Amino acid sequence: MSDSNTTNFTNPSTFILLGIPDLQMAQVWISIPFCTMYAIAILGNFIILFIVKRETSLHEPMYYFLCMLAITDLVLSTSTLPKMLSIFWFNSREINFSACLTQMYFIHCFSVMESGIFVAMAWDRYVAICDPLRHSIILTNPMVAKIILAVVLRGSMLVLPYPFLVRQWPYCRTNIIPHTYCEHIAVVKLACTNIRISSYYGLFVAFLVTGLDVFFIAVSYIQILRAIFSLPTKDARLKTFGTCISHLCVVLLFYTSEIGLSVIHRFGNSSTHVLQILLGYVYLLVPPLMNPVVYSMKSKQLRLRIIRLFIK
Repeated sequence: MSDSNTTNFTNPSTFILLGIPDLQMAQVWISIPFCTMYAIAILGNFIILFIVKRETSLHEPMYYFLCMLAITDLVLSTSTLPKMLSIFWFNSREINFSACLTQMYFIHCFSVMESGIFVAMAWDRYVAICDPLRHSIILTNPMVAKIILAVVLRGSMLVLPYPFLVRQWPYCRTNIIPHTYCEHIAVVKLACTNIRISSYYGLFVAFLVTGLDVFFIAVSYIQILRAIFSLPTKDARLKTFGTCISHLCVVLLFYTSEIGLSVIHRFGNSSTHVLQILLGYVYLLVPPLMNPVVYSMKSKQLRLRIIRLFIK
């Protein structure tokens, strides 16, 4: 590692993932809850996919979007956790340069997709509550397919410049990444040239995706709340609002951790590095774990089918 820290190179063949600096002695113990969370996330999301595919009564737009969310969560967690556990358990710190860029692409691409899915879910709730008689007319299966395709294309195209920009920079200082996965800004900071293009483009994507998506979700819920408060009885208002609770919970969890991580990445210093890494784990691990749990608890149809599956 000392050699790689001083050798001059233009295109490194490998990067060294350092893990969690200052907590390397405790990494084996830290890996236990992470491994448990990963196993639960894999199991929970696969159960969601299995039940929705099996139960024809769940072939509705909300559950189609939920399946897409489950697939996104599976890819997000699987793109980071296996390598992280190999670092913690087997001290396997090296990662090929191309593999690092591939991991970076998948992390950011599917994060953008997940944000788009939350917007689609918010629109589904808006139509279901504000215009329920036309819900089945507006959100037809072809329309749902077009929305999912648009979400996938947006994520794929917006993040595509990331690896191409990173590949063209020269790396002449170090190939050590003080992290357990190849996050865009963490890799770009290793370059020994002006990285304003990568930095500005990363900020542009963050503001475009997070800013616009949060705006559309907020507008949807303003209209939803207006429709809810116009209902005649308290029970009707609570019941209608209850259909949005699960979506609101996962949205708050996702965007709070994403915004916090983005701010610390760009404006944090060495004293916040451990916090930055731990918040990155929250961003990549907790939503895949909590999304199936929250939706299973709040969706009566889904909950009953999961109970029936385990009873059988």
